[in-house]
Amino acid sequence: MSLKGKIDLTRLPQHVAIIMDGNGRWARKHGKNRIFGHTNGIGAVRETSEGCAELGVKYLTLYAFSTENWSRPVTEVTALMTLLLKTIKAELKTLLKNDIRLKVIGDIAKLPAGVARELNEAMANTANNKRMDLILALNYSGKSEIVRAMKEIAVKVQKGEIAPDAITEDLVSNNLYTAGIPDPELLIRTSGEKRVSNFMLWQLAYAEYFFTDVFWPDFTREELYKAIIDFQNRERRFGKTSEQLVTK
Repeated sequence: MSLKGKIDLTRLPQHVAIIMDGNGRWARKHGKNRIFGHTNGIGAVRETSEGCAELGVKYLTLYAFSTENWSRPVTEVTALMTLLLKTIKAELKTLLKNDIRLKVIGDIAKLPAGVARELNEAMANTANNKRMDLILALNYSGKSEIVRAMKEIAVKVQKGEIAPDAITEDLVSNNLYTAGIPDPELLIRTSGEKRVSNFMLWQLAYAEYFFTDVFWPDFTREELYKAIIDFQNRERRFGKTSEQLVTK
């Protein structure tokens, strides 16, 4: 019996973020090279995206390629970019069919020209979709994102557009890549690793973390359901006491 029936659809996380980890180890487990793992991870992306959309999750962010990933072997990076290009083209119909809007956070200007072009076209083609936003973190760094926001705010202060005392948490949030997008309430990381790896450092301040030993290519809708059920069983206090929540 599917776990889907145990999910309270009135208490879904509005925004789910996922660190898709374990492709390489999954491939090694199957006696294949790392690219084989990345290729098979695409199925999990499709499963998770469609699963979130069907439930009613409004935002899904996937950590697809970090700025640190450029330090991997050239052959792997080249293969990843080629795979990304093919995937964007192949999955556009799925996005349109499921009424999913594609967005990207990160410095996509530094991606290969062909990849950046396909991304921009896919975002334009899905701009009017409303069921869910699928956000890919590409050439992304949480620290760099914050530094970029600080620089933009500093320029505004220098020009006299805002006063230093006017710098608030909301102002910082509005200068991040994710401006206008609610912070994730649930972070999922696969493969057994228990760290955030420079991902959405500002936005994850009050997220619930769910770690699973499952490698990303084996992550199914049932695994997604487990994470959401776990999320719904947690008490989210935001600095308050349990008693305050009860008497609210």
